[in-house]
Amino acid sequence: MRKKIFQWLGREFVELSTEGKGGLSPRAEATEIFSRRTLGSEERVKILSGKARSVSSSYVAPVHFDSDARVAVDLLAMRPSGPGFEKTLKEYDPPIVPLRYLVYDGVVFLSGVTSTLPTLPDQVTEILTRISGSLTDAGSSWEKAGKVSFFLHRSQKVETLKAAFQKAVGASIPQTEYGFVDGYSAAGKLIEIEITALK
Repeated sequence: MRKKIFQWLGREFVELSTEGKGGLSPRAEATEIFSRRTLGSEERVKILSGKARSVSSSYVAPVHFDSDARVAVDLLAMRPSGPGFEKTLKEYDPPIVPLRYLVYDGVVFLSGVTSTLPTLPDQVTEILTRISGSLTDAGSSWEKAGKVSFFLHRSQKVETLKAAFQKAVGASIPQTEYGFVDGYSAAGKLIEIEITALK
């Protein structure tokens, strides 16, 4: 397991990354990873429920692994700036595996958002429209976004993604990151976008 502690958005974060034990089924690997912390898609919901409910992204990226494991988890936890903060969990309507967003100590975390429209620019436009609605609903905006994470399918060009994003979002985002993946939860998806913002 890899552990990193860092300051961001005026708060302390802890990042944990780990891989499943190779040779097990993907479900068993995911269960084994989360059981190590006493806490794939169905397993996340079973294990990360109640007070542990969180936002998330999921994708297929075999090059992520240093072993023969098939499941890995990267966990980001935030230490609140003081006592007494409640988590606000917002589900999609109807609820689906990931939360729509989570608000904690003035920080808004959105789960990764995807689309199945035919082209990357079309998907980016639809995703950003949905993200804009979630930011507004959470009491935030693009101007308060601290980080945008893009998980782009390897078949696509990052220049096309950047052009579509800049066309749709006029705000200057302090931090953007790009990762390349091989697939998602459904065929036809080309991008997953995740946002962290302040209220």
